[in-house]
Amino acid sequence: MSKRQGPVLTVIGEALVDLVPGHGPDQYQARPGGGPLNVAVGLARLGHRTALMARLAHNAFGRQLRAYAVAEGLDLAHAPHAAEPTTLAVVGLDSSAQASYDFYAAGTADWQWTDAELARIPRETSVLHVGSLASWTSPGDLRVHAAAAALRREGNVVVSYDPNVRPDLLGEPARARPLIERFASVAHIVKASREDIDWLYPGAGPEQVSDRLLDLGALLVVITDGPRGAHLFRAGHSPVSCQGLQVKVADTIGAGDAFTAGLLGGLSRRGLLAPGDLVRWPSELLAATAGEAVLISALTCERVGADPPFARGGRSGDPRGPLTRADLDFSDASHLPEWAPARLRGERCGG
Repeated sequence: MSKRQGPVLTVIGEALVDLVPGHGPDQYQARPGGGPLNVAVGLARLGHRTALMARLAHNAFGRQLRAYAVAEGLDLAHAPHAAEPTTLAVVGLDSSAQASYDFYAAGTADWQWTDAELARIPRETSVLHVGSLASWTSPGDLRVHAAAAALRREGNVVVSYDPNVRPDLLGEPARARPLIERFASVAHIVKASREDIDWLYPGAGPEQVSDRLLDLGALLVVITDGPRGAHLFRAGHSPVSCQGLQVKVADTIGAGDAFTAGLLGGLSRRGLLAPGDLVRWPSELLAATAGEAVLISALTCERVGADPPFARGGRSGDPRGPLTRADLDFSDASHLPEWAPARLRGERCGG
């Protein structure tokens, strides 16, 4: 954190353990995971000052998560020590390497937020990202919402939200929509995947869904569409679309989180300091930022697990210019602990 300059991006949400398929049919490996943790790591690897507010358990998995976050350069000064156990997610991969998840989440640390814990959001925060299960899982979801709503009312912090829909945990779309729309109403940026909106709003397209979310109060709605790229919507502006990239997919674990990190990091690098910037900025600037996020997500898909790229140091030229493939690599992971898999400790991205 001390080597990084610029505003602080704070992420609130779960940090859990993914049990991912190993080399044999009955083997699993424990890997740090959870959408908010993945977003925070992605931001830090891109060179941003990043604070993670996650409730980390005081058990073996919790210590693993804390060691991983520290090694990645995240600020954990505002991350509570939790008495409850760590949430577990068992990852399954289908024939096309698409990931699915079975959660062991009853009574675990990630959902037990208190008002006192959430009052510790760093004062120097310029962008607050909240996402995934912690935004709609009780009992802590209402407290997380209240903290984000307070910042929205103050008007000095950009609030970002990704619902990261999990149908098995949410139940029916009719039950899920009010939970997610409640949070979307206090966010300036809402990012969701095409799979998310197809499940939440059956029969509605991205334009209709974005209109709904903009009506609720969002200033920028971003719908990611896998290999077809991403679509950005603002009230009073024409939609912006960004083409996807064709890559050799190892799996899709963390791809959406890598996109979010690329989007928020790109916006911050270009000077996003106030919610009004989202309305004033030209479409070309948003398109360049989204293209950068698509690239970061695509590179992550080429890797096994949630393993986003690093931004190379010493980049010349306009810092607001888009990152290219030449600006991103996977060779800067020598700082990670020995238990981290080889793919995190320095194996370069093929191609």
